Amino acid sequence: MIDVNLIRQDACAVRERYLKRGKDIDFAPFLQWDENRKQLIAKVESMKAQRNKVSAEIPKFKKAGQDVSSTIAEMKALGEEIDALDKQLDQVNDKIRDFLLRLPNLPDEDLAAGGKENNRPIKVYGEKPLFDFPAKDHVELAQSLGLIDYERGAKLAGNGSWIYTDRGARLEWALLNYFIDSHIAKGYTFMLPPYMLTYECGLTAGQFPKFEDDVYQLANAEGKKFLLPTAETALVNLYRDEILDESDLPKKFFGYSACFRREAGSYRSEERGMIRGHQFNKVELFQYTTPQKSDEAFAEMVDMACGLVEGLGLHYRLSKLAAGDCSDSMARTYDIEIYIPSMNIYKEVSSASNARDYQARRGNMRYRRASDKKLEFVHTLNASGLATSRVFPAILEQNQNADGSVTIPEVLRKYMGGMEKLLPIK
Repeated sequence: MIDVNLIRQDACAVRERYLKRGKDIDFAPFLQWDENRKQLIAKVESMKAQRNKVSAEIPKFKKAGQDVSSTIAEMKALGEEIDALDKQLDQVNDKIRDFLLRLPNLPDEDLAAGGKENNRPIKVYGEKPLFDFPAKDHVELAQSLGLIDYERGAKLAGNGSWIYTDRGARLEWALLNYFIDSHIAKGYTFMLPPYMLTYECGLTAGQFPKFEDDVYQLANAEGKKFLLPTAETALVNLYRDEILDESDLPKKFFGYSACFRREAGSYRSEERGMIRGHQFNKVELFQYTTPQKSDEAFAEMVDMACGLVEGLGLHYRLSKLAAGDCSDSMARTYDIEIYIPSMNIYKEVSSASNARDYQARRGNMRYRRASDKKLEFVHTLNASGLATSRVFPAILEQNQNADGSVTIPEVLRKYMGGMEKLLPIK
């Protein structure tokens, strides 16, 4: 959540920043609740002080032989009034908390206003592949090469599901091993998180309460649990309700997980095959850092995600997202978008994002500054490194040959037993 003092100090300025996201938020109710809260707190504290003072004097009155029955009755009535005000205060606090939890993050000042139409490409790597033969799409290639079984995948799990088979499974695992080895070499710690998470994990990540319908809820699980949509949702909760020392930062992690998303809505006709699915594999980068090192960490993670695609030799572009296209939890996002020739469009394979202190406030994650021992919220950052379900199709389509074969990127060959090409099955 955002710092509530920003709203108290200048609600109009906060509203203007949200307008860049295309969200016009009325802070009048919140400010009224906040003022009501202050008045209730002042009144309750005054009444409790009065009760404490009189209660301390009752034994003295009794010792002096005075009748204290009326005083005790007054204190009882005062206690009942305090209980009623405490309930009112709880109700106001619940309204304030719910309002704050539903607010998106404030976009960074340098982001363009508006939606994806105002996203700005800031880097292009390589050239669009040109073919002097009739090029195939990744669905046809995957089937002719015997890499993916879409029919049985749908039979087992419904539409939006598939099965990696034989060399397809090996290629998928080669990608994951390439990502893992690259991140270990950069000094990141490998984590394998649980796939079932508690409600508090979604709340800290900023996905709940607003986007609860986007995940798979587990109705029969003990407590309110869901299947993780990305390893970020787990990694951001590692230090929930904990205090780190400044010397502990930055904390650099990466996690592998299968990711589960409902992907509500209809599929566009071009999003065939693996482009959009309910389950896919992803390696996720994550950092906890100080506010002073936040921008440096973001640049590092963007470079790492870009380096993975460049290592594969694939054409892509890096885009700086406009405020309205950033996810609600993020203050800024750069998308690494890989080119899919059959679609003639770029599809996101990594979103590198900085949440600033938004997630840390939701999860109460702080560090103790070395200089003055004061507590401050950490900054959290994430980047896909990478999602395979779009890298896999890009490899097939960008590296296809006239004979129907696909050239395996050199960095993956050691994980494929030295295999250089995927040949069509007979």
